[in-house]
Amino acid sequence: MDYASAGVNIQSGDQASKAAYANAKKTFASRQGLMGQPFEQEGGFAGALDMGDFLLIQNDDGTGTKHEIADRLGKYDTLGDDLAAMVVDDAICVGAEVISLTNTLDTPNVDPESIQALTAGLAEACKNQKIVIPGGEIAELSDALNRPVWNATAVGIVKKDKFITGADIQEGDAIIGLAGRVIRSNGATLARKICEKAFGDNWHQEKFDEDQSWGEVLLTPSKIYHRVLLDHVLGDFEGTRKFPVKGLAHITGGGVPGNLPRIFPDASLGAELDNLHEPHEALKQLVQLGDVSEDEAYKTWHCGTAMMLIIEPNHAESLCQTLNAADPELQAQVVGHVTDTGKINIISKF
Repeated sequence: MDYASAGVNIQSGDQASKAAYANAKKTFASRQGLMGQPFEQEGGFAGALDMGDFLLIQNDDGTGTKHEIADRLGKYDTLGDDLAAMVVDDAICVGAEVISLTNTLDTPNVDPESIQALTAGLAEACKNQKIVIPGGEIAELSDALNRPVWNATAVGIVKKDKFITGADIQEGDAIIGLAGRVIRSNGATLARKICEKAFGDNWHQEKFDEDQSWGEVLLTPSKIYHRVLLDHVLGDFEGTRKFPVKGLAHITGGGVPGNLPRIFPDASLGAELDNLHEPHEALKQLVQLGDVSEDEAYKTWHCGTAMMLIIEPNHAESLCQTLNAADPELQAQVVGHVTDTGKINIISKF
């Protein structure tokens, strides 16, 4: 199986994103010379607006069909981590400190109990990241939807001299990887389809191991990197930069080869990734159950390494030591280096 056969066409999605951004850029001239003039950054993880002394950062994402797994289990308290991670860990890729997050829940039927659990989980995730939730919207769309759709917008700030563009990335730079958990909020459709084909309609109840069902393991909440990176690497809005990081890549939709090149200054650069983290056992089993190629797996999921930082090699060991002391779950390690090949070469850990 692959993502396309599961119903998700990454190439069409990429084409649609390019078309949407091309149309978005048509609005940029309307703010020329005014507060909020846009900074153009092709392929970046977040949009930036010039606010004089600083940049205002905005980006959007959602929980995708991971929400469907929560519906199956009737468990909604962890999806807030996934929603927050998808937007705040995009914003951190340009060095931004997220200050607020708004969210929109479109649902076929308003269920106060599940919404209480969802929003309580989101509030807890945001408190831990020092982010406020100034508002949101709940829309009941019984004729338009058959399952809930939960999306968020993050707003961040970053001083201009701390804005990370990737412009200085060059051959030989070290790539530091941070460990992920199972899956984030991308690739859930393929995971669900594999399980459905292997175990039937009630796949979410099938035992994964002695402690968890397949539904429970795939619902594992995403690790959020935003605050630990601000506190120990990038510095918050008023803080000083602790390490000269040149670029950050959040490994979500499109996997490793779809996200790492987004921060390279030109197409001549590539990467040799020979020390990635081990994929979670659930992903290893999904690859076998669905006869998924390793190439397809790395294009769909983070496969163990969910955030990447690029820095000069002489800072790599110290950066890893600092992050691992702050949070051992990060398992920060050098996963490879930047090359001049124009290609992403992955030594598979499956």
